[in-house]
Amino acid sequence: MKFLAIATLTAALLGGCAAMAPSAPVAVNGGILTGSNGMTLYTFDKDTTGSGKSVCNGQCAINWPPLMAADTDKAAGDYSIITRDDGKKQWALKGKPLYFWIKDTKPGDATGNGVQNVWRTVTP
Repeated sequence: MKFLAIATLTAALLGGCAAMAPSAPVAVNGGILTGSNGMTLYTFDKDTTGSGKSVCNGQCAINWPPLMAADTDKAAGDYSIITRDDGKKQWALKGKPLYFWIKDTKPGDATGNGVQNVWRTVTP
C-alpha cells in the first residue's frame, strides 16, 4: 500500500513538471510573431515545411540567428523543435524553422521581410 502511494505521488509530481514545461518563447506584437525579446521572427522559403531540418547554416545562420530551443523545451501545438546540423535545437512553427534577422536592431523592426525574396515575417 505504501509503495502504491509513493508511486502515485511520484507520477503526479512528474506530470505536474511536464505541465510546467515552457512553450515556445514567442509572442505576437502588431500581428507579427516575435521572440520573447520582442524581436521579429522570420521563416526562410528554402526550408522545407515539416522536414525537421534547417537549410540555413554557416554564414546564413550568423545573419539569420535561429530561435534556439533548450534541450528541456518541449514541442506544443503548432510549435515543434528541430535539430540543426550542428546538433543544436531550434523552434519551428507549423514545421517551418524560425529565425531572427541580424539587421533588426530593436523590437518592432522587420527589415528582413522580403530579403532576397525568400525571408518572410511570420503572421500566425
